[in-house]
This record gives sequence, C-alpha cells and structure tokens, in this order.
Amino acid sequence: MEEWKEFSAKTADEALTNALIQLETTSDQIEYEVVEEEKNGILGLFSKPAKIRVRKKEDVTDVVYGFLTKTFEAMNLTVKIEMDYDEIESQINIELSGSEMGMLIGKRGQTLDSLQYLTSLVANKKTDKYVKIKIDTENYRQRRRETIENLARNVASKVKKTGRPAFLEPMNPYERRIIHAALQGDKYVDTHSEGDEPHRKVVVTLNREFASELPRRNNNYKRRNNNYSHDRRRSYRKENNEE
Repeated sequence: MEEWKEFSAKTADEALTNALIQLETTSDQIEYEVVEEEKNGILGLFSKPAKIRVRKKEDVTDVVYGFLTKTFEAMNLTVKIEMDYDEIESQINIELSGSEMGMLIGKRGQTLDSLQYLTSLVANKKTDKYVKIKIDTENYRQRRRETIENLARNVASKVKKTGRPAFLEPMNPYERRIIHAALQGDKYVDTHSEGDEPHRKVVVTLNREFASELPRRNNNYKRRNNNYSHDRRRSYRKENNEE
C-alpha cells in the first residue's frame, strides 16, 4: 500500500489539486483525508492553510497478481500468470499456464471456479468500482461451455422423444445459464431450475403448447414395443405349454 503524503494550500481543494499534479494522477485513483481545515484570521492575521494527506489507490491488477502468486506458492505449483484488464467491461481476464493445470481445474472446473471466486473477493476489497474476474486455463471455459451446450441439445432431443422431463446434474449458476440460453430458442421444450445451492439443477420439460407439432415417433415406437412384448409373451407360453 502506498504511503500517505501531506499537502497544504490555502484551501483543501487547492491542496488536492496540487497533490494530483505532483502525483501525476487523477482523483479517481487516489484517496485523501483533510487533516486541517483552512482558517481565516482577522484582517489576514493568524490565518492557517488547509492540510490534507493523500495516497494512491493500490492497483487492483497488482493486488490480484500478488494474491495468485502467493496462493500458487502455498500449493507448490509453478504457474505462469498472464493478465489483461478490460476497462470498458471492468473485467480482469487471467490466463494460467503450467504443467499441472488439471489440478487447478478440478472436477468439472470446481477448483478453478473457487479460485476465481476468492480472487474476486480479494480484488473488490481494494476497489470502489466492482471488477469482474475471469480465470481460465487451456481454454477450459470454452470447452466446458461447448460440452454443456451439447448436453442441453441431447437432453432436449430425449425429452421431445419420450415426453418425460429430464433432470440434469447440479450445476453452478453460470452453467445453468448456459443450459437455459442454449434451449431458449427451442419452442418444444421449457427449462427451469429446482433445488437449493449447491444442489440446484436444471429441469427440461416438454412444452405442451407445441408438443402436437412434433413427429409422431412416440406412438409408432409404443406400437412396435407393444407388438414385440406380445410376441415374446406368446413365445414364452408356447415354451411352457401354456397355449
């Protein structure tokens, strides 16, 4: 953290302006306190200038880098950290690389998600404006997204064939949103979430309003299945002299 520096001038505003000039920064990048208010004496006698103390805010990217470095050292992992700060989106994109990234990803990305969450807490403790944190490695986020989108389409296809609802495994909010988004354009199915965190899951159901427009494969399948079952029963009774 930067050390406090004192500045004085006729007024607190003038002292602040002087501080910004000398520190070569802007008001949103510093924090300051008024140590003494200006005092106006009688006929200009015994007047006192205003005094403030100022310090630069800690760069959030340095905070994030320092936190991740210490975390990986504690885990005995050698990890290369690359960061890019998107000021428009107010988001820090972090790419990790190394020989043991599988350990950082964890089962279904749970370890990576936890690391991202903790980093977000640390980053936003040091800044007034909320900063989003995105941590990725080996393009895992994109690969996971594609896997979930494929799962959504396969489950929707199954629901449309059977007419029965499908309950997916528990997912975090981000992954549930991927499911909802992937199927929102499919008028034959609806999606909603059930349960409490961390066991909340997506349920895919048939949209009854448009179900009649689906091909009649279900009825054909049922007839074929019933005929097959009937033939098997007849065969069984013949073998056991029941006919």
